[in-house]
Amino acid sequence: MIILEKRPEPSRLLSISTPVFAVIVTMIAGGLLFAALGKNPVEAIRTIFWDPLFGEYAFYYRPQLLVKGAPLVLIAIGLSLGFRAGIWNIGAEGQYIMGAICGAAAGLAFYPSESILIFPLMVIAGALGGWAWAMIPALLKVRFGTNEILVSLMLVYVAEQLLASMSLGLLKNPQGFGFPGSRNIAEWNAANSWIAQDYGMHWGVVAALIAVIMAYVLLNRHILGFNIRLTGEARRAARFAGVNPTRLILFCLGTSGMLAGLAGLFEVSGPSGQVSIDFNVGYGFTAIIVAFLGRLHPVGILLAGLLMALTYIGGDIAESQMGLPSSAIQVFQGMLLFFLLALDLLTNFRVKFASKGTA
Repeated sequence: MIILEKRPEPSRLLSISTPVFAVIVTMIAGGLLFAALGKNPVEAIRTIFWDPLFGEYAFYYRPQLLVKGAPLVLIAIGLSLGFRAGIWNIGAEGQYIMGAICGAAAGLAFYPSESILIFPLMVIAGALGGWAWAMIPALLKVRFGTNEILVSLMLVYVAEQLLASMSLGLLKNPQGFGFPGSRNIAEWNAANSWIAQDYGMHWGVVAALIAVIMAYVLLNRHILGFNIRLTGEARRAARFAGVNPTRLILFCLGTSGMLAGLAGLFEVSGPSGQVSIDFNVGYGFTAIIVAFLGRLHPVGILLAGLLMALTYIGGDIAESQMGLPSSAIQVFQGMLLFFLLALDLLTNFRVKFASKGTA
């Protein structure tokens, strides 16, 4: 008989090593999945994890690590602050969309001006768009006690409808021959976020690195970071210590929404290039996996974001070269979170075997 016995203290060694084990187990389970689809599992895993870095066309794929990883890291950093405090923003995808819409709209309002003030204005609008969308569940929670998980998640679908409406309406390119979507912002010098396109560098990468550093300082050197960690670990103790729960909810949800909005703005003004119906590709949801895979630690999130970006790029290669369905790649990515949460159990519990009589 298998019994789970609670550890007196969580295992620090397992807490650090669990993400590595989760990746290894995901590779094994993913290999079995690919084999069931009639593909060579070893070749599939090699294509996903090796070819983008060291394969024949690695010189082309490596810069994509920054392009794909930057929005994941930026969003995940914001989410991790709330998750640490027990505040669950599951609607970052909607905030990402609203940041892109607001940022693009602010820039396109001045098209075709080449003023140096346009891009900073877009950055501010993108951040405010994501922040405002996140404040809806935040204000509803502090005022009426609603569940931020449900409200933020449902707002994703509202944002997707607004995205479609803008692509077909207000932001539609008047010179686009009737096709849905805005003008190509990446081709407009005053509004694009590229720094060195051949190397995958744009301002979103810079913002992600700044967010990692700021989050680390906040959590380890500031009283607000202490309050966030205290609230997540001991909510009653936080109340006795005078932590203001309303202020904490507004800060965590607002910050995560702002960073998600910035990720959307940098994406629409760089790699994506335009507001379109299919602009969002699930970064807001994937960032949840990144946050937990990185153990809600800023440096861990940076590494996890690059790893998840690798699965995106490798998945695209496997899809085109091996004929793997995109849904199989999405399942493979989801396995990472599943196995991480499953193995996480071992950090707080130890497995014991006992006879029925003993139990």
